[in-house]
Amino acid sequence: MSKSITLTYYSDLLCIWAYIAQARVDKVLENFAEQVAIDYRFCTVFGDTKHKIGEGWADRGAYEGYGKHVQEIAAGFDHIKVHPELWIKVRPTSSTPAHLLLKAVQQVDPSKFKVVLDELRLSFFERNLDISRWSVLLDVLNKVGVSAKDVEELIHTGVAHAELEADRRNQEKYLVLGSPTYILNEGRQKLFGNVGYGVIEANIKELLRSPVAGSASWC
Repeated sequence: MSKSITLTYYSDLLCIWAYIAQARVDKVLENFAEQVAIDYRFCTVFGDTKHKIGEGWADRGAYEGYGKHVQEIAAGFDHIKVHPELWIKVRPTSSTPAHLLLKAVQQVDPSKFKVVLDELRLSFFERNLDISRWSVLLDVLNKVGVSAKDVEELIHTGVAHAELEADRRNQEKYLVLGSPTYILNEGRQKLFGNVGYGVIEANIKELLRSPVAGSASWC
């Protein structure tokens, strides 16, 4: 059976909730491999971490306080690992470089996109590497076997920037408030935040049961 519906998944690479949620997206692919396609898109939550964490958390310990907050969240989920010094010594300036790289990879080698995505998340959350640095991003490309030259070409020519801008336009269109956000049925079904897999699955099954997958409501 060919894929009949698309799940658009918005996330920010530096978001702990998106790191947690990736397992749920993977479960969708496992359980609905022939019926659901995942459209990976990115939203900017940590585009300026100095503003979001350094200033936004200034009265709660800034980076140290936010790092403790992330540890407390992660402690509630057995399927992820978080480095004990996350956000303490290594402080990525922005998630945008990683997002830009991934938009280029989607064009250069779509079959390796998910591998790069997973490797970037593990590089930051488990290994405490600064994925806003180009040298770290290059190491990931080399590790998974994606041509850095081809990726750089799409970044230098603006192609990757245009793809990321397309994500931003769709984010506005569907009123995506943050990371992670799941969108189905052309925006008619939208799930935001720490949503359990059962809720995601129920929305997918309801669409698949519809006479015409993706059809509008009756009213």
